[in-house]
Amino acid sequence: MNGQDSVRGVCPPRFAAVREAFAANFAENRELGARFALAIDGAIVVDLMGGWSDRAMTRPFAEDTLTQVFSTTKAMASLMVARLVGQGRLSYQTPVAEVWPAFGAAGKAGLTVEQVLSHQAGLCGLEGPMSPADWYDWDGVCARLEAMTPLWAPGTASGYHPVTFGYLAGEIFRRVDGRTIGTALREDIAAPHELDLWIGLPDAEHGRVAQVRRPPAMPDLGALTEPRRLAFFTRWAYPGGVDEATARRAEIPSANGQATAPALARMMAILALHGELDGDAVLPPGVAAQAGRHRIAGRDLVLPYEMSWGAGFIRNEGLWIYGPGRQSFGHSGWGGSCAFADPERGVSGAYVMNRQSAELIADTRSRRLIEAAYAAL
Repeated sequence: MNGQDSVRGVCPPRFAAVREAFAANFAENRELGARFALAIDGAIVVDLMGGWSDRAMTRPFAEDTLTQVFSTTKAMASLMVARLVGQGRLSYQTPVAEVWPAFGAAGKAGLTVEQVLSHQAGLCGLEGPMSPADWYDWDGVCARLEAMTPLWAPGTASGYHPVTFGYLAGEIFRRVDGRTIGTALREDIAAPHELDLWIGLPDAEHGRVAQVRRPPAMPDLGALTEPRRLAFFTRWAYPGGVDEATARRAEIPSANGQATAPALARMMAILALHGELDGDAVLPPGVAAQAGRHRIAGRDLVLPYEMSWGAGFIRNEGLWIYGPGRQSFGHSGWGGSCAFADPERGVSGAYVMNRQSAELIADTRSRRLIEAAYAAL
């Protein structure tokens, strides 16, 4: 059985082109295992999966297979911060130092929550020396961020924060709510709505996690600048140096979320449906639009793209990686995963996989699936 032959799941005739595109990704030998889900008004209408959950190709990619989604985790974290805004416990315009006083050191006193979430803080990587295992010391990482001087004048440009974003968003959340983002996600959204989403995975769930096949090369970011070096090219740029179980248990709200595609698609439906899911007002009116609203646009100092950032979300306009919607937004993960919301059409979707490409946000496998889906709408 090869991945192409194993394609299965829910796909009405109207969306036959989506199934064809999904099968083509396998036929072109671009997948190991993958899943794509599309929701309309919060209900899953397409749910396709295929291939293998392990590198030895002995375990089929199944309905309960969890996949690490890398930076698509940032969509989960950003939704949880939006929850605080919706509850009136935080504003996007709040200076971070109001809730996290030590953060105001080294020229960061004026940095606001929305500037941090839209990658304007100038803290895109940590200055060493340090060990990759030091990322598993939450308080230690936050202390480094408190002491760090921004690499550029905050608010003047965006520069993608691949890992530090999770500690910034997570510590802001913890200071206001008292819980970690992963705990609150599980208690407030995932469990009540039966969404298979995790930031910090309990040991009992580890057996269903897909093994990842790493990409053949690092992404091409262009000329090596200091922001790019700290973000991606130091020895400690990524968490590491611990066993897999420890890595999965940890909460890194920028990089190590585990999810299924339908769970991500339904989570993003909250943002596509102006805050509602299953009749529950997860966000009050207007907050989803606030989260996706433009904060800064232009040539990113880390990513090799002209980016438009919302409050933690990649805005679709200009990139067109999440279909044709000008108001669509979402997030993508290193190697191919993505999740998006289209508030103009009430559509949301997600793609997960365990064979990584070298792409950071614009993987053509997901783009062809999303384009086929929109052609059928």
